Amino acid sequence: MKQRPLILALDFANKAKALQFLQHFHEPLFVKVGMELFFQEGPSIIEVLKQDGHHIFLDLKLHDIPNTVKQAMKGLAKLGADLITIHAGGGRKMMEAAMEGIEAGMNSGNNNRPMVVAVTQLTSTSPEMLANELLIEKPLHKTVLHYAENAKKSGVDGVVCSVHEVQEIKKVCGESFFTVTPGIRLEKDHADDQVRVSTPKFAREQGSDAIVVGRTITKAKDPYQAYQEVKKEWEDMKNEKRDCKTFA
Repeated sequence: MKQRPLILALDFANKAKALQFLQHFHEPLFVKVGMELFFQEGPSIIEVLKQDGHHIFLDLKLHDIPNTVKQAMKGLAKLGADLITIHAGGGRKMMEAAMEGIEAGMNSGNNNRPMVVAVTQLTSTSPEMLANELLIEKPLHKTVLHYAENAKKSGVDGVVCSVHEVQEIKKVCGESFFTVTPGIRLEKDHADDQVRVSTPKFAREQGSDAIVVGRTITKAKDPYQAYQEVKKEWEDMKNEKRDCKTFA
């Protein structure tokens, strides 16, 4: 598995549609299982995908009282995912409890602990929404940076953020702090319901550690060709040397 994964979002309504889509590909992928698919199929979808050799980004964005998140993470630790999301908006005690839960779950006999990344602000969040609907007065980028700092202090491995915040997060939290960036589109594609979007090339230039790509590939007439196009942009790493997490 490459050091800087291209994660393909399996945002499908059920297992049958997800597996049918994956027939376009001939090699194991790094795939995202989010709420849409997981809530319909449950943990069994993770087992099926792992049997086919895929790496798993389990994107459930846990956000609840600390004990509830801790107990949930104990269970999720046993599924064999590579990345799991919680929500930084739950605060430091919740994030600390999540890390306690994931460690406790690993003590049940699993060998490789999943990385835990905290969602800062969704890429669909605009400054206007933040101020007018959520009543958060601080600028969007400062809110994201503060959430990232809280995640770092809580022992979380990294964050989910937009490409536009990666460099500042790296400066404050360190180069090894893992940044997962969704909202990735090829230049020719529409932004849809995302606001803070970017191309794979720009994500690479900004120093993202992983990108998440969905509709650019899943809605393409030729998904495999679209995947290769995104991959080429993302992996054009001439003269780049970075210490990144390896998924083996």
